[in-house]
Amino acid sequence: MLSVTPIPAFNDNYIWLLRQDTSDKVTVVDPGDAAPVIEILEREGLTLASILITHHHHDHTGGLPELIERYHPRVIGPDNPRIDGIDERLGDGDECLVMGRRFEVIAVPGHTLDHIAFFAAGVPPLLFCGDTLFSGGCGRLFEGTAEQMHASLSRLAALPGDTLVFAAHEYTLANLRFAKAADPDNTLLDAYQRDCQRARELERPTLPSNMARELQVNPFLRSDQPGVQRAAGSQGDADTPLATFTTLRAWKDAF
Repeated sequence: MLSVTPIPAFNDNYIWLLRQDTSDKVTVVDPGDAAPVIEILEREGLTLASILITHHHHDHTGGLPELIERYHPRVIGPDNPRIDGIDERLGDGDECLVMGRRFEVIAVPGHTLDHIAFFAAGVPPLLFCGDTLFSGGCGRLFEGTAEQMHASLSRLAALPGDTLVFAAHEYTLANLRFAKAADPDNTLLDAYQRDCQRARELERPTLPSNMARELQVNPFLRSDQPGVQRAAGSQGDADTPLATFTTLRAWKDAF
């Protein structure tokens, strides 16, 4: 049985730790900071076998040098020479076997041009999507275009509804405040916001989400919905789903 545990880092990052119940070997995803990873490995007597990297930003890769020097894990990530230490550079449609699960690589440019996500089919399906998809939101466009991000999110939205969404940041409550402005007729948002607020008050993560929920509450996956289009139309062009998405992203940047 594969379990996934969040390791909090910085102010709002999650480094995800994957482990099989019968093994002391583990994998971590996007270790921006080595210290919290080392702490849990040493405390629980675990062996770092592999690392998954979704994109080159430092808060996702900063811990690599120390973890590589200390544990010599297999490092899997995007084909970007800016990231030192990657052993397997993968692109869209490639596969890798991690912790007994076969992961498919999905190219998701937008936040950055090198961004990839890791998806494992099965029970349940797992998605490690870095800074592309958040619960209730999506990543900023640092390198890619709105068209690229819209296409990337559309690919992720087509995954099975029970796919668990392991995003890399605890942004949910801030995203839901924007979602209520961007999707004001959505009656599901209040209850989800209350559930997430309660989780944070108990110092629990709001993640993972799942794809079915995101299709219900995430305005960036709902740019084809009339209510979202009307709200976006108050801010700019909303004649098409792509135009609506583009307006939403610019609106959120200044929200």
